[in-house]
Amino acid sequence: MLKKLDPLLHSELRLAIMSLLISVEKAEFTFIKEKTEATAGNISVQVTKLENAGYILVEKGFKGKIPHTTCTITKTGIKAFEQYVKDLKEYLKL
Repeated sequence: MLKKLDPLLHSELRLAIMSLLISVEKAEFTFIKEKTEATAGNISVQVTKLENAGYILVEKGFKGKIPHTTCTITKTGIKAFEQYVKDLKEYLKL
């Protein structure tokens, strides 16, 4: 029987965000927006879901007077992402 894929990571945008974060130390919100080509509102909703799951850490602050948000993948997020990739390979029989 095949394992069920993590529904949190199976979303296209959340998977894209996690894929970006797995390869960088941290990413600014604007970088994620540029790379995913998603709206700021949609990214914000998906980042919150990932943060609530403990998969990423979100830091909010200011650069001068401009809001500045960065995201970092957590150890839990790395494990979840690696397990998702493993499960997907098994699912696809790769």
